[in-house]
Amino acid sequence: MARKKKRYNKTTKNRKKGRPKRSKFKSWWQKFKPAFLQRVGCLTIFLVILGILLSLIVYRLANYSLNQFEEFQQEQAATEQRQEFIHQLVPVAQNLQRQYGVLASVSLGQAALESNFGTSELGASYNNLYGVKTEAEDPDGANMSTMEFVDDEWIEIVDRFKVYPSWEASMREHAELIYYGTSWDSEFYQDVLAGDTYQEQANGLQSAGYATDPDYADKVISMIETWELNQYDQPIEEGSSSSESE
Repeated sequence: MARKKKRYNKTTKNRKKGRPKRSKFKSWWQKFKPAFLQRVGCLTIFLVILGILLSLIVYRLANYSLNQFEEFQQEQAATEQRQEFIHQLVPVAQNLQRQYGVLASVSLGQAALESNFGTSELGASYNNLYGVKTEAEDPDGANMSTMEFVDDEWIEIVDRFKVYPSWEASMREHAELIYYGTSWDSEFYQDVLAGDTYQEQANGLQSAGYATDPDYADKVISMIETWELNQYDQPIEEGSSSSESE
């Protein structure tokens, strides 16, 4: 009996021979690809968010530095303006001290406190550095709002204030008021003139009732010490009197 020859499927055999063999790397990549893309996506999102946050931080820091610089410039400008105000009045205050006995530091301290270094409306527009009031019928006066300490509380009122031709005129009348007193009492401010230090003269203003503010003396003293105004005080010459001013 003849043996039957085994038949081969050439199509299948050829197909198996023609199929490229998959590399190990390709197999690994196919498995790792989804996880890798997911991680890359998460990393991209993270980097974008981080970039935004860093940009915001840089922006805030830049603005903060700019604001700080602008504030510094404003403070410097304000300090220079105040120093200029003081230096402008020093010669006048020293001259008035020699004539009337009011320490230059006290004149300067009150002027700076009352007029905010000459920038208040009363000081800048009307040359009134000490908040001096005038009669209601004074045609040259100016009506302005002011705060007064009455019955243990601050209240706002409208009063009439004196207008001066210059800061020097305001300072001179202030010194004359302390020296000559009021129309009803020539020794009204005697406690001021009796003081040998700026502390004693400031407290003399308080005891005489120069201002209604219960902390007025402390504020004048603080102004003097903050700006070291006592360095401008001059010894009162013997025999000096108000006649020198006339």
